[in-house]
Amino acid sequence: MTYELISYILGGLTIGSALMVILSRHPIRSVMYLVITFFFISGHMVLMNAQFLAIVNVIVYAGAIMVLFLFVLMLLNLNKESEPKMSIASQVAAIISGGIFLLVLLAALSESILPPMPQQMSKSIADIQNEGLVQNLGQLLFSKYIVPFEVSSILFLAAMVGSVLLAKREKQNTEEL
Repeated sequence: MTYELISYILGGLTIGSALMVILSRHPIRSVMYLVITFFFISGHMVLMNAQFLAIVNVIVYAGAIMVLFLFVLMLLNLNKESEPKMSIASQVAAIISGGIFLLVLLAALSESILPPMPQQMSKSIADIQNEGLVQNLGQLLFSKYIVPFEVSSILFLAAMVGSVLLAKREKQNTEEL
């Protein structure tokens, strides 16, 4: 009962903060509500025993990407005077198209069939408790999925070398001018 209560409270807080992202008129506050939403989503991941995903979510999304969003918003210097005015017709068209999209989405989801839940009775309690741990993920990554892991690391290395070469070429072109 406690797990369900925590899950419902966390779900309500997540939906509330996500709504505040949309409803907030100030862009900085909207980004801050988005950071809070990411923390609540990480809480859900912890409840689902996916600690690694929760930590990656906090580090990558709530940390790095949101800091970049804040920098961009601060550099844009948004204010009401420079904001373009929307006509009533364009606002009505946006509301109608959003409503049609919502109806299509609800119609598509109403016809969907959920797959049956897998039976986990054959697993022991220790296996279920340790299922989402980083140690198990690392063992799986370096045993069964070693070839795709190494191929992706080579691709990242090639992308890094390519970006350095492109940046160096742009720097040389600007120095020649």
